[in-house]
Parts: sequence; C-alpha cells; structure tokens
Amino acid sequence: MEQARYEAPSSLGRAIELLGQPGARVLAGGTDLLVQMRSGRAVPRVFVDVKRIPELARLELGRDELWLGAAVPAAAIVESAEVARLWPGLVEATDLIGSTQIQGRASVGGNLCNASPAADTTPALCAVGALCVMAGPNGERVVPVERFPTGPGATVLGPGELLVGFRIPRPPARASDAYLRFIPRTEMDIAVVGAGVAVALDASGRCTSARVALGAVAPTVVVVTEAAAALVGSRGEAAALAAAAEAASRAARPISDKRGTAEYRRRVAGVLARRAATAAFERARAHGATA
Repeated sequence: MEQARYEAPSSLGRAIELLGQPGARVLAGGTDLLVQMRSGRAVPRVFVDVKRIPELARLELGRDELWLGAAVPAAAIVESAEVARLWPGLVEATDLIGSTQIQGRASVGGNLCNASPAADTTPALCAVGALCVMAGPNGERVVPVERFPTGPGATVLGPGELLVGFRIPRPPARASDAYLRFIPRTEMDIAVVGAGVAVALDASGRCTSARVALGAVAPTVVVVTEAAAALVGSRGEAAALAAAAEAASRAARPISDKRGTAEYRRRVAGVLARRAATAAFERARAHGATA
C-alpha cells in the first residue's frame, strides 16, 4: 500500500509545486477532507497543509478592502469585532460552520472549495461582492465568488491551483448585509435554503445598490439580479420587499428530496430573501446613524 506524505510548505510557490504531484490535496482545516476520506470519496497521496503560508493565513482590514486568507480559521472571523461591524451577514454565515471546536480549524476558503450547494458562506460572500484570488502554475487569476463553484463538489480550480484568499470591498457608511438560513433542527444542520443580502443606502435612506444570493436551491449559488433590482430605489418598503421575495422564489431551481419539496424550497427562498433584506436595511440605517 502506497504511503501518504504530509507537507507543510511556508511559501505559495512551494505549495503550487507540491499540488502538481499526483494525488496531492490541500489540507486547510481538514474538516471536509477527512470526512471525504472516511467515505472513500478522497484518497490523498500528498497532504499539502497550507496554514503556514502567510498569504493564506492573513486576515487584514485595509482602507478599501478586507483580505481574508483562504486558510484563516472561522473562529478568527467570528471573534473579530471590526469584521462583524462591517460585514455582520458574513460573520453570521461563518458562525454557522460546524461547532465551536470545528471553527478553530475550518475556514471560509475550505467551505467554498468543498463546493456544497448548501454551503452557508457562499451566498454571504456573493452578497458582499467578494472576489476569489487563485494561484497556480500559470500565475494568479481572480474570479467573483459566484463563478468559483461549477457544480456540486466542483470548482474552477485547475491542476496545481489553489484558492489563496478573498478580496472583499469595504462597505460605505450606509451599507450592510445579512444572512439567514432555514434548517429542520435548531443548530448543526445543513441549510434547506440560505439567503444573503447586502444593501447600500443614500443619505435619505433610499437603496442605491443591492445584491441577493441564494444557497441550497440549485447546483451552485444563485445571484438573483431581479431581486436586487426590486430593492434598488426603495427604502425597504413592503412592496419592494415582496417583489424581491417573488424574484427570489422564481430564481430558485431546487430539487425535491427528504429535506423538502422543490415547491416548499422555492417558497422558503422568497421568505428568507425578504427577511434578510429587511435585516440588511435596518443595519444599513443604523450604520448611517453612527457613521
């Protein structure tokens, strides 16, 4: 039986070199990879531990954007008061990754790379306009989060490529986000539907831009441009929220399974989009009052 190797490179270049070897897999938190190994879906021959690489382990808030390294543990994000103030919805989604113990290892980057249609952080990242920064043998490239997963368990990453981190634009004063999900149990479950919404308001409280993203209702995350358009120009009135909810329900393409029928999930998608939008408007107004 062939033995597996463990490597812990301290540079991005060395990690890319190792990932070019047969059977190499990234080990960030390991919370998904170990489960895949136990079920036989993954048989790594080279474990490439990326937590020692500075670019992947850095969480840095700059003047214009947040750099969130792909290997930063979820706990570091949840515990950051400044990140929670600027991106409360993203922190809400991150705080839903497993238990407290899991969050000490698991990362937002790993949650995205696992490419589960029900991943909580993916709609939240889409809502705030996050960009994925990848590196590989052919250099660096950047894609929006919504283009990163290509199907269940599949991503745009090519041979030898890895996700380095996220660039998340810093929101203006009167802007905020929210994330909500529906699960059958009270905690530690997979989303039946998830909804992330971000809005920006002008001085009068009118929405100038919005993003709405749904999870667990299609093979990949769904960015609902019609729902966002329904919110723009409004102050979060009932009619605008209802129009956004209808657009979210129409955009959902769920399947029926033991967790719910397609019809039920479409209805829930609209309800969660409306509730998340309401929360985002309330937070954006509060941010404007304290700016």
